[in-house]
Amino acid sequence: MTAVPGTYIRSGKVRDLYAVGDDRLLLVASDRLSAFDVVLPTPIPDKGRVLTGVSRYWFEVTRDLVPNHVIGTDPAAVPPGTVPPEVEADLRGRMLLCRRATVLPVEVVVRGYLSGSGWKEYQASRAVCGVALPAGLRESDRLPEPILTPATKAEAGAHDENIDFQTMIREIERVAVRDGGVGSPRDLAERVRDVAIALYRRAAATCESVGLILADTKFEMGLVDGELILIDEVLTPDSSRFWDAGTYAPGGPQASFDKQFVRDWLEGQEWGKTAPGPELPPDVVAGTRDRYVQAYERITGASFDRYLETDVVAR
Repeated sequence: MTAVPGTYIRSGKVRDLYAVGDDRLLLVASDRLSAFDVVLPTPIPDKGRVLTGVSRYWFEVTRDLVPNHVIGTDPAAVPPGTVPPEVEADLRGRMLLCRRATVLPVEVVVRGYLSGSGWKEYQASRAVCGVALPAGLRESDRLPEPILTPATKAEAGAHDENIDFQTMIREIERVAVRDGGVGSPRDLAERVRDVAIALYRRAAATCESVGLILADTKFEMGLVDGELILIDEVLTPDSSRFWDAGTYAPGGPQASFDKQFVRDWLEGQEWGKTAPGPELPPDVVAGTRDRYVQAYERITGASFDRYLETDVVAR
């Protein structure tokens, strides 16, 4: 991608970030796909639009629980010259114009089921991030209550590490924001926990109504003038584990609506899990796109084709 002097900030594994004046940011979701911390050379068509559309849906239906950073989604609101011409021509359906925020330096993870790194930690200590759990739980079992299991934000190429609540407080203290009604780092951490659990409960109930299980999810949060807000992406197939309730069978891993399909294929390849990674064959690309689109349609209750045509997330 060609950077635009004065506006381009950085690129993550999926999103590219641009400055729009002094107080706004433009997030553009690409079709890049990462696995095992490597961005693969083969894009997944429309993946960025799925992530943006799903995020837009959740940002709208959770506004009563916590404010968010979204200002607009119309490409016409982006000042000319903000992004390269080839990006400007492809903004529709994949952009969020957002408020700038002071980003909290933790991954806000909530788990309702025992899976992934949480399952590994439970096997070793019968606890996850310092939260003690009952004995005898199986992989993919539902937890008695959703729990906050925060993680560090690792540098590029490294893995996030699970942390306990006290460590989360110390991490939050590093942002040194104590005014505007935020209170102490502990007060802010408790607010983050309460909001995250409320968001998970709302989303899990919504998913349950359409035959999906929200096993766990990761939120990003920040501060604007002392106010806690929800930022980045929210409750997407990239930041969450969604399982089909109709095939759910605790006692092992579950099929999910995310990039696990690609991970499974990669595990069968002779590859050292270093960049650039192998090219994905057409059937894997198509299968991955299909899973993302299914996630969009089941979560939002809307047609993805209609979203592509109208840039509107609506039933």
